[in-house]
Amino acid sequence: MTRNSRWLLCGSMATAACLTSTQLAMAHPGHVVPGDSAWFAGAMHPLMGLDHLLAMFASGLLAVRIGTRRALWIVPASFVVWMVLGGVLAFAGVPLPHAEWGIALSVIVLGLAVAVLPSVPLPVGVGLVGLFALFHGHAHVAELGGHAVLPYMTGFVLATMTLHAAAIAVGVLALKSRQPRFVRFAGAAIATSFAALLIFVS
Repeated sequence: MTRNSRWLLCGSMATAACLTSTQLAMAHPGHVVPGDSAWFAGAMHPLMGLDHLLAMFASGLLAVRIGTRRALWIVPASFVVWMVLGGVLAFAGVPLPHAEWGIALSVIVLGLAVAVLPSVPLPVGVGLVGLFALFHGHAHVAELGGHAVLPYMTGFVLATMTLHAAAIAVGVLALKSRQPRFVRFAGAAIATSFAALLIFVS
């Protein structure tokens, strides 16, 4: 086993451990706990919902699949910008109908884009993640509770960037290890497992 392969295996195991520690599907109870700092509560929200976590991980893998260095920062930046905009809309009281289903759809669509598209043009990738990030940001702030909005948003932005960075690191390691199929497999696993989870828990 090469050094890159060992790092890829370790990264995959860490990712799996993270995913199995999250709550199921679209259930988001317990994210806002009285006494938590605002930024900590915000950071926990993307990490404790499986739908949020998987969508952000798939978004990072999509950046890798696009195959350019620009995509590795433009795609995550697009997600963050549109996510913040969605949060601002929620804070302003602007409704976003069917936001939870938009989030669920984001996991499946982004996962399938990683898995099955023969190539992913940068504008397509940016457009997809931007559209779905709007739903994620709206949901984050809709569950703000009594926390101050700016530190809360800072927390979920940092968590989002961390999830993207982890996905990109795993994807890049897969490519360096000459295992590009791993990235496609990961996308397929994200989409199909979440779709199956939606069916069984609904």
